[in-house]
Amino acid sequence: MNVMSAQTPKAPAASRRGLMIAIGLGVVVLAAIALDTEVVRIGSSADVSQEAFSPDRFGEKEFPRIQAFVVEHAVDAATFGPAVMADKNAAAKQYGTASSTGAMISIRLTAVAGEAKSGVYDLKTDGVPADIHVRLQTGPAINGTDLRDAPGDIAFGKFKNQIEYQDAGSGINRAMKKTVLDGIDTATLTGKTLEVFGVFRLINPKNWLITPVKVTVK
Repeated sequence: MNVMSAQTPKAPAASRRGLMIAIGLGVVVLAAIALDTEVVRIGSSADVSQEAFSPDRFGEKEFPRIQAFVVEHAVDAATFGPAVMADKNAAAKQYGTASSTGAMISIRLTAVAGEAKSGVYDLKTDGVPADIHVRLQTGPAINGTDLRDAPGDIAFGKFKNQIEYQDAGSGINRAMKKTVLDGIDTATLTGKTLEVFGVFRLINPKNWLITPVKVTVK
């Protein structure tokens, strides 16, 4: 019996050379792609998502600067109270930061906290005329854009639209609350003496609603 062995036909030499060339080109291309590719860690400054506006990132970045500004420029309430009652416009010009909806007044005072309503405390402070109603907002919701507008240099033109501009104010408020108020039991301040640095918008000289940047419970 004759046994015939089957042999796998060999590819022509030209085909093998073509295959090797194709593989070589593929390796070169992959190497070029690797050299041109940047590995981006999620959350890093190079992350594409960082390009989108984040109110909280903005607030955390800006609040320390705003806090320092308000503390540096704060006028004593016992000085500002009589001055604003005598001449609102002159007091705003002397002590405030210009704003389209009322001057921003950086203020400091030592006061006794009265009753609270929705996280807003009445304050009693010496040297402030009795006609002036002084209040301090402590949250949980911090309202308004007083912190955003306090230094006078965070302008609408720096943002894409009105929504971003408003969100910037909210982000700063949240950063303040995290830094200043979260470490205080704001539900039990009645009857306690507070040292406050803060800011309010001067619209009615007899009504100050202060947003704090620094609070010390005595």
